[in-house]
Amino acid sequence: MMLEEDVAVPVSSANEAPKDTTKMDTDDAPSDPVSGTDVNVHEPDTTEAAPAAENGTQNPEEKSVPMETDAKVEPSKRKVKRTSVPVHALVYGALAAADLQKAVEKEYEMALQDRVMEETKEKKNAVEAYVYDMRNKLYDRYNDFVTPEEKEGLIGKLQEVEDWLYEDGEDETKGVYISKLEDLKKIGDPIEARYKESTERGSSVDQLVYCINSFREAALSSDQKFGHIDISEKQKVINECSEVENWLRERKQQQDALPKHTDPVLLVSDLKKKAEALDRFCKPIMTKPKPAPKPQTPPPHTPPPQPEAQASDPQTPEQQQSGTGAAGEPGSEGGVQQASGEQMDMDRPDDSADVAA
Repeated sequence: MMLEEDVAVPVSSANEAPKDTTKMDTDDAPSDPVSGTDVNVHEPDTTEAAPAAENGTQNPEEKSVPMETDAKVEPSKRKVKRTSVPVHALVYGALAAADLQKAVEKEYEMALQDRVMEETKEKKNAVEAYVYDMRNKLYDRYNDFVTPEEKEGLIGKLQEVEDWLYEDGEDETKGVYISKLEDLKKIGDPIEARYKESTERGSSVDQLVYCINSFREAALSSDQKFGHIDISEKQKVINECSEVENWLRERKQQQDALPKHTDPVLLVSDLKKKAEALDRFCKPIMTKPKPAPKPQTPPPHTPPPQPEAQASDPQTPEQQQSGTGAAGEPGSEGGVQQASGEQMDMDRPDDSADVAA
């Protein structure tokens, strides 16, 4: 427990001035010429003023004036002082520490006993429920999966345990009930397992057959989506499917030949394992993705053939007038016609000259 106490701490200040007030003594003060000349019309009686000064009494006008240098005193700061005080609680009628510890341990033991009693009750009810349930199933669904001798022996065992529950086993421990239940299950569990295998075997066989047929049809298919798979890989799938199918056929024939009250040779767990193994083998092959098509390089671009241009040599002025080319051939049809026309004019007689004559 903490106690708080307020302590006043004085705070010193550098500006604090001495508290002595200086009072002006009228006797020691120098005479003021101005005040000396200021004479009242009615002069006071000097004989009465002198004794008053001598007796030490001062005039109201001659009171001491405080100095302006006196600084204001700062208030003191408060300081809290905490003191630890040990406190012991004393509750009237409460238990001592040792008695309280014993009470806690006793409460824990009682809670443990309650839990053990509850668990014991649950195990006893489990034995009783198993007796009633197994007896009813032996006359109903388990009738074909148990021999008459096993059935009679188990029913007798169930009746014995039932009688024990209501007599000597009324208040037994948890371990005894567990032992009784385990003894009954050693006889009843094989019967229950044969029944369970018989009911689940049909669906497991159908699932395995479907898996075999699916992969085989895919391997034999001519569909283009399987065209990229190698033939040798497809043959592996076909062989694996045939092997699993032969195993299933043999085991199924053996199982069909056995009576229901015997342990099966074709187990549901084996069928599931075969289906999973076949799927792991065939699925990666039949679902292999198609290879990416190779990028085709375009053929080189060949320009179309251009007509050959006839090269001609430069012509002389005579050749240009005659219209023939460099090889003596006529340059064009117009040139040939022009040349023939000039020749005709030269061969024709000069009629114009005769007319002029």
